[in-house]
Amino acid sequence: MAKKYELTNETTTQSGITLYRIKALKDFGNVKKGDLGGYLESEKNLSHSKDCWVAGKAKVSGNAKVSGNARVYNKAKVFGNAKISGNAKVFGDCWVTENARVNENAIVFGNAKISGNAQVSNKATVLGKAKISGNAKVFGHCWVAENAQVYENARVFGKAQVYENARVFGKAQISGKAQVAENARVYEKEFDYCKVEVDEYKLEKK
Repeated sequence: MAKKYELTNETTTQSGITLYRIKALKDFGNVKKGDLGGYLESEKNLSHSKDCWVAGKAKVSGNAKVSGNARVYNKAKVFGNAKISGNAKVFGDCWVTENARVNENAIVFGNAKISGNAQVSNKATVLGKAKISGNAKVFGHCWVAENAQVYENARVFGKAQVYENARVFGKAQISGKAQVAENARVYEKEFDYCKVEVDEYKLEKK
C-alpha cells in the first residue's frame, strides 16, 4: 500500500515520548499533498488507508490507532491502546486513552475524557468535561455533556441526554428520550432523584 503521509523532522513530546509531525504525500479526503498534520509517535498510530487524518496540534501515541475515515484534530490526545475508527471525530482538548473505542459517527470534543474499556459509537456525542470510563457504552443519538460521568457497566443510548453533574453507573441503562441532569445519580435499581425528565428509562440488572 502506497503511503499517504510521512513523518517529518519536526517534533514535540508527550510524557517524555518524542512525537513527529506528519506531512501528506498525496491528496485524499479534505487533505492536500504537502499539508502538515498533527503528531504521531510512529506510523502505526495512523492508517495509510482511507481518509483518516490527524491534524492541528493533536497527538496520537502508544498503541493507539486512528483508522477508517476518522479525524483527530485541534489539541486532542489519543494514547494507550485507544482506537478511533469509522467516521468518528475527536477534537478540542479531549483525551481518549487506555482501551477506549470511538467509532462509527461518534463525536468527542471539548475537554471530554474517554478511558478504560469505554465505547462511544453510532451517532453519540460526548462534550464539555464529561467522562466515560470503565465498561460503559454510549451509543445511538444520545449525548453526554458538561460534568456528567458514565462509568462501570452503564449504558446510555437512544436519544437520551446526561448532563450537568449527573452520574450514571453500575448496570443502569438510560434510553429513549430520558434526560438525567443536575446532581442525579442513577445506578442499579436505585435512583437518587434530583431532576429527571423521561419518556422512557430502564434500570435493570442483567
